[in-house]
Amino acid sequence: MIEKQGTAKVLEEIGVLLELKGENPFKSRAYYSAARTVELIGEEELEKLVHEDKLKDVRGIGSAINEKLKELVLTGKLNYYEELKESIPEGLFEILKVPGLGPRKVRALYDMLEITTLAELEYACRENRLVNLKGFGQKTQDNILEGIEFLRRNQGRYFYSEARRVADELVGKLKEFPALGEVSLAGSIRRFREIVKDIDLVASTDKPADLTGYFCDLPQVTGVIAHGDTKASVQLDEGINADLRVVKKQEFPYALHHFTGSKEHNTALRHRAKNMGMKINEYGLFRGEEEELVECRNETEFFAALDLDYIPPELRENYGEIEAAEVGDLPTLVEEKDIRGIFHVHTLYSDGTNTLEEVVRHCSELGYEYVGITDHSQSASYAGGLKEEDLEEQQEEIEAMREKYPGIAILSGVESDIRADGSLDYPDAVLEHLDFVIASVHSGLKMERSKMTDRLCRALSDPRVTMLGHPTNRLLLGRDSSPLDLEKVFQSALENGVILELNASPARLDLDWRHLKKIREMGLLVSINPDAHRLESFEDTNLGVAIARKGWLEKKDIFNTRSRSEVEDYLRKRHG
Repeated sequence: MIEKQGTAKVLEEIGVLLELKGENPFKSRAYYSAARTVELIGEEELEKLVHEDKLKDVRGIGSAINEKLKELVLTGKLNYYEELKESIPEGLFEILKVPGLGPRKVRALYDMLEITTLAELEYACRENRLVNLKGFGQKTQDNILEGIEFLRRNQGRYFYSEARRVADELVGKLKEFPALGEVSLAGSIRRFREIVKDIDLVASTDKPADLTGYFCDLPQVTGVIAHGDTKASVQLDEGINADLRVVKKQEFPYALHHFTGSKEHNTALRHRAKNMGMKINEYGLFRGEEEELVECRNETEFFAALDLDYIPPELRENYGEIEAAEVGDLPTLVEEKDIRGIFHVHTLYSDGTNTLEEVVRHCSELGYEYVGITDHSQSASYAGGLKEEDLEEQQEEIEAMREKYPGIAILSGVESDIRADGSLDYPDAVLEHLDFVIASVHSGLKMERSKMTDRLCRALSDPRVTMLGHPTNRLLLGRDSSPLDLEKVFQSALENGVILELNASPARLDLDWRHLKKIREMGLLVSINPDAHRLESFEDTNLGVAIARKGWLEKKDIFNTRSRSEVEDYLRKRHG
């Protein structure tokens, strides 16, 4: 027998589905009304009425709904309901969970911005695409972002940037413990994984029980999952869980390495140690049958004891780092201080929140030698894309800013949409007046694999294209990469001298670090770009550097580690 609440819920959900499909509002209201009637009738009476064929006589139950309720009660299922659910993108149901977003608004977002997942909605909000959207506005956009943050706290998966902020606060609090020896982040955060499930911490002290008690009593803690003398697991007010392991001072290097992982790296290293007559665990590195401790004061000495160069945490994924460390062939990883300027910056001309001058001044204050302005092109009407005359106006303002701020190179560019056929959405005569062009896909993201690959390769063959923006089009926690033959795309970029973007937006981090090692081996250039729509987003460049490091990239592999004169010379030679 179907539960009363379940029957009413099915009717209510049909009403929601009809609204999402944009059906006649009277139709959806009929189902909402029927749901309330079913609740009042009660399940037993509903069954009786169905079996006696008297439900059609109940006020608020029309003939069409009567037939559907008969099917639902007698068979336990309703084909109409299942077919409706299949006709709606699954992600829209998740969007409906955002406080304040009803079916009509979700439908409007789908119709006007093609938003089908929560991550796409968040990205649109952070790019200010709802501000000028009919029926929305700044306040609604802000409320939606708050609602998304609330939902994500309960999902159990977090952007690296979110988890890192919380983790750094925890480390700061632990450092206030009087008897603390050392403390460090561990786990996936220390390895700079783009998605994090929880926070791992390792600390040393001669008062372990006091430290775990102190940890459990921190103001950020809303629940204690487990609490012992050397380990504590808690839930934080941000929703994420945190685990603290406490060890003795002499055990700290071994524990830090063990709990940093990855599991695959640790397994490979244990195998190496075994072949050398040693044993590794979280308490130490031991030699021989007597298990004599090999004393190591830090991780550098730990790796040296295994005849390896120090392996930075971000490389510990068993992607060849142990073999490279054995022969002294680990890369000298790029650092934040190596970045000399940035590209892919949006202003008020399209969907940014700051004026051109505010962007230039901010970059100058950050010490950058150059900034590449790239507002959206005319196809991106949803993002305030620039018509040809708008682009001309912006170029005139850039010329004025160059005179006012001679200490920084202000490079005139655009983020040009790649059309379905691989062409760009401005005439050649317009693009030729720009210093550089970032070509990106923003529509038709699920095109068949060979067609999407050909689409990108054609765009890459256009001599006016300088960079390929967010190459795989993924959104973390919301949208998979477009179907692509990446090997073919990378080869096309190499043949045409196109720079690949590492989009540093926390929601993208595209290119994926797993592809970067291959890109480096091919000799392709990468530009770490913040895709900034507001001044605070410039900090995302550092996140891009972390992902570049995880992908084995060195300073020489990154275009925007070059000096102003080198960049200007490169663009001049490429585009004339």
